[in-house]
Amino acid sequence: MSDRTDERAPGEEQAGLEGEPRPEVHSGLEGEPRPERNSGLEGKPELEGKPKLKEYDGEGITVTFEPRRCLHAAECVRGLPQVFDLSRRPWVMPDAAEPGLVAEVIRRCPSGALQYHHRPAETAAAEPPDSPVSVRRTPSGQLVLRGDLLVAGSYGERHETRVMLCGCGASANQPYCDHSGPCAEPDDDDAERR
Repeated sequence: MSDRTDERAPGEEQAGLEGEPRPEVHSGLEGEPRPERNSGLEGKPELEGKPKLKEYDGEGITVTFEPRRCLHAAECVRGLPQVFDLSRRPWVMPDAAEPGLVAEVIRRCPSGALQYHHRPAETAAAEPPDSPVSVRRTPSGQLVLRGDLLVAGSYGERHETRVMLCGCGASANQPYCDHSGPCAEPDDDDAERR
């Protein structure tokens, strides 16, 4: 039995049958209340406060993971299984590979749920944005953007380098896609088209 009670990492299956509401997503931290349900969202958790980021520090790179944005493309676990291992806690071990290789695999994450910056902190370089900015619509409707982006959402404006935005309007994590609408269909997102 896993000791983890928080969000799923990429590639982990969702519980429930098709058409059933998704389970609530919360950090699992002791003393933190679960979010109240918003009846207007038909069983989707109401998103409050700032996004939860999990940070994994290594010698030469820090990896951050924002669970609510993860769409389980599993680019990370396929790209560097020694760094991103779903059977281990913590599931991210940045020092298990060279920092440049870790950064390369993180840049494959289409949703931007995984981010990085190089260490040490005083010389930390964030992920460089693609240039020019690219925008494409997936067959299931999401908008995949890469580049120097400023995304406005319920948490205010955020500088981003990679995002997958909701194209159907059903996401409870607007403007990001959460696969709760028609975009939950399988996607042909592959690295060669980026």
